[in-house]
Order: sequence, then structure tokens, then C-alpha cells
Amino acid sequence: MARDNYHELQAFIAVARERSFTRAAAQMGVSQSALSHTIRALESRLGIRLLTRTTRSVSPTEAGDRLLQTVAPLFEDIDAELAALTELRDKPAGTVRIACSDHAAEFTIWPRLSQLMKDYPDINIELRVDNGLTDIVGQRLDAGVRLGEHLDQDMIAVPLMPPLRMLVFSSPEYFAEHGVPQEPEDLVQHNCINFRLPSFGGLYTWEFEKDGREINVKVPGQLVFNTSSLILKAALQGNGIGYLPADMLGPHIANGSLMQVLDEWCPHFPGYHLYYPNRRDPSPAFRKVVEALRLKSQ
Repeated sequence: MARDNYHELQAFIAVARERSFTRAAAQMGVSQSALSHTIRALESRLGIRLLTRTTRSVSPTEAGDRLLQTVAPLFEDIDAELAALTELRDKPAGTVRIACSDHAAEFTIWPRLSQLMKDYPDINIELRVDNGLTDIVGQRLDAGVRLGEHLDQDMIAVPLMPPLRMLVFSSPEYFAEHGVPQEPEDLVQHNCINFRLPSFGGLYTWEFEKDGREINVKVPGQLVFNTSSLILKAALQGNGIGYLPADMLGPHIANGSLMQVLDEWCPHFPGYHLYYPNRRDPSPAFRKVVEALRLKSQ
């Protein structure tokens, strides 16, 4: 039977259960004559009588009773599933997939989502750690996290943090042995820890600015990593000078295990933003995630 005729089965179920065309018509919001016509069309299509009609009552025939017992539970399952989907629309539930760098995941995304997961146990989060410029549409992700200067123009962007700062640092032992750079150009005489850019394959050029003067330095060094956590570990162990976001370094600078240099040359730049395509009706779960991650007014 064509899907367009499913309403005929629903009409039959209503009449067979109510044992009345009048009550079934009121329940379905149609006229009694229209309902009667629908049932006759179904019986004609099947080539068998489904209901016995008298002036006082309506009851299923043997074939009608068999159809009722077989089909009615299926429609109940469909109704239950549609109700569940409606509830899903109104309730924060489901999976939200986000692509972000290791630094953003550890210091911005996860600290804010940890409590959300406890408050909304039906929300599932998948963090895909990727230090490249991920194509979230092509990868079928819900959102991504990038620095403000790398955002695509056709995306909705939600700020997650104030302007960010990169700092130059190493262990006090390294500087005691090799000296402290006074200018960015001095870094070429030091053992620096490089970061490999995953999107383009090259090494990240360290960027500096002071009094309107900008300097980009390609630093030399023994080590190259593609994750910020290893750069931090290597610098803590005295293996060279690193260049990382300030929020990774605060506790280590405070306890003296790291020493910051060239402070006046380290400018602020746009911090992380959550970005995603325009959605007409984002899910309640996605809205809760955006709300949890959004930078709160200072």
C-alpha cells in the first residue's frame, strides 16, 4: 500500500477501537461522512470487508480484527517515536561534536564543559583535537574553535575569551647558562623549540610588536613539536626557549619554574572563537554548549 494511504489505516483503527463513526470522526477532527468514505475506500482497495455496520453499532469483522491487532501496535510505536523526537527537540540531549586545538581543549573548552556534562547527562560531547584549520562542514562537525584572526567570513563566530597573548619563556637554568635575549633578533642565537603548523606544514614564525614596530623571527632549534604541551614540557626541562599562550604558563612562572622574557614585545591578539554555520533551528544541546562556552561579560 502506498504511503499516502496510511491515513486510511489510521481511520480504520480509530473506528474499530471506538466502535463508532461519530466518536472516531470527532477524535480525528473530520466529518462522519468523510470518515465513512475513507473506510469504504480502504475496504475496496483490500477487497475485503473490515467493519460490520448496523444502525446501532460498528464492530470489526474477523479480517478487521486481525488487521487491528497487527497494525495498531505499529502505529503506536510510530506515535511513541515521534513523541520522543519532539521531546528531544525541547530537551537538551544528543551529541555535539567540536574541533579544536589541544591548547583550546585543555584550557578553554573542557573546563567549561565539565560542569555542563554533570548538569545535563543526556548531552554527549565529542572533542576532536586538531591543531589545523578544520573544515567542520566537510567533517560533519557541529562547530570548531579558532583564533579570531583565522575565522571564515561565512561562519557565525562566538567569542570564548578575551584577547590572548603569546609569551617567550624557558627555565631559569637555561637562561643562566645561555643568557637572556634582549631583543627578538637575539633569539636566532638561542636553542628555540619550534611548532610545526599542521595546516601548511611549515614552522610557526614567532611574531612580535613594540611601539608600532612588527618583527617576525624564524627561530632555530633542536626540537620541533606539533603540540603545545610538549613544547611546555621541553622548556620546563631546560631544553630551549618556547613561545606559547600566556594561560598555559601562569602557574609555572608564578612558582619560578619558568622565566618570561621579551615581555614588552609580546602583543595581544584576538583570542579563541567558537564558529559554526548558520542554523535555523539549532538543537537545545547545541544551544547549551554555546551558552556554556561563550565569554561572559566582564
